[in-house]
Amino acid sequence: MKWSLTVLTGLSLLFMAGCSSVQHQQQADWLYPPMARPLQPTIQMEVKILRLSQLLQQKELSDDIRAKVFYERGNGYDMLGLRNLARLDFEQSLRFNPAQSEVFNMLGVYYTEIGDFDSAYESFDSTLELDPDNIYAGRNLAIALYYGNRHRLAQDEIEQVIQKDSGDPFSVLWRYFIASETDAKSAREALMQSYQSRGQQSDVWGWSLVAMMLGETDDQVIFRQILNSTTDNSVLAQRLTEAYFYLGRRYQMREQYADAIALYKLAISMNVYEYIEHRYAFLELERIYNTLKQNSSS
Repeated sequence: MKWSLTVLTGLSLLFMAGCSSVQHQQQADWLYPPMARPLQPTIQMEVKILRLSQLLQQKELSDDIRAKVFYERGNGYDMLGLRNLARLDFEQSLRFNPAQSEVFNMLGVYYTEIGDFDSAYESFDSTLELDPDNIYAGRNLAIALYYGNRHRLAQDEIEQVIQKDSGDPFSVLWRYFIASETDAKSAREALMQSYQSRGQQSDVWGWSLVAMMLGETDDQVIFRQILNSTTDNSVLAQRLTEAYFYLGRRYQMREQYADAIALYKLAISMNVYEYIEHRYAFLELERIYNTLKQNSSS
């Protein structure tokens, strides 16, 4: 009960201005955190999965076509949060065509989620062998190394990614998290330098998250920006998922665990299953649990 009260108090302090609905955000105070309608399965996606399943029953399909169908159905399962079914389809797809860099990348993310880091490293390495310029796979490999507590290797990997694309705010954010494990002060200085040189004048959405992480922009401003920027519920859910995850990371790094837990749960609640911020919110909750367990036993 005490934790529940702490979380509610933290959130009430966090969202003091604004509103809980897009339509009335100018007229009322936020009594609750800004939310989108949690994403739900669409009839189009369900029908697509059904038709792909029917297609797979045809015996005359070539291996290449069968690989593509398994991949498409796996993507459909992934967007519905059916991750084990998606993983099985991706593995089947590779059986029929092993030269698919994006499938290896997706499997690497799955293995990271379940803590099978050796398999994750192998999957991302396979992606990069097939597609050396795949920035997403490079960043995902760095994240997997980070969660696997190989911080030096993770830092080397994320630096290579940023050398290829220094304008990607999400790579810059993950470099900050990774580098903070060994030198928090230098990590923050590098984040600030990236923001000032690339992000301060940019209209790319991710740089707003960097500003939020640095405290360069008030949190309320970020959430108003999200609410004002779109009327599309899917986009709103995606951006709130990202914002709540990275805000949760900020609180977690300050050891304000109750607020971090609440924010990760908000990130999960939007059902944006395909975003890494949704996936890795579970890992962060587990890390907090382990930290609190260690603190209580020491």
